[in-house]
Amino acid sequence: MLGVVRIYHLNWTESVQTSAKKPTISLIMAKISEKIFEVACPDCAAMIRIDGVTGVVISHTPAPRKRMFEDLETAASAMRAQDERKESIFRQSMEAEKNKEDLLEKRFAEALRKAKDAPEGKPIRDFDLD
Repeated sequence: MLGVVRIYHLNWTESVQTSAKKPTISLIMAKISEKIFEVACPDCAAMIRIDGVTGVVISHTPAPRKRMFEDLETAASAMRAQDERKESIFRQSMEAEKNKEDLLEKRFAEALRKAKDAPEGKPIRDFDLD
C-alpha cells in the first residue's frame, strides 16, 4: 500500500513516497522539524495534516461525499421500489399472523395426541439404572 506524504516548509513543497513495509515517515519526522505533513487516508481518502514536531493532528479534511444517485428521477424510483418492498414484507407478515392461530392449534393437537400415546409412568433415567 503506497501513500503520498507532502511536506510543507515555508516556501517549498516536497513529495515523499512511503510504503507500508518501510516506516520512512518516522525517519523523516526525526530528521525534519517545524514541518507539516499532509497524509491521505487510504481507507476514506480524507486529508490529514500532522505537525512534524509534536506529531499532533492539526486538521482533518473529509473526503468529498459520493452521490448515491445521479439525478432526482433515479432517487425517486429507488424510493418507490423500497416502499413496494416494505409493503410486500408487511403483507407477508399480516398473512403469517392470520394463519398463526390455525398453526398453533394444529401443533397443540399434535402434541396432545403424542402425550396420549406416550406410556404412563415415570421415564427411566440413566441415573436410576446405576
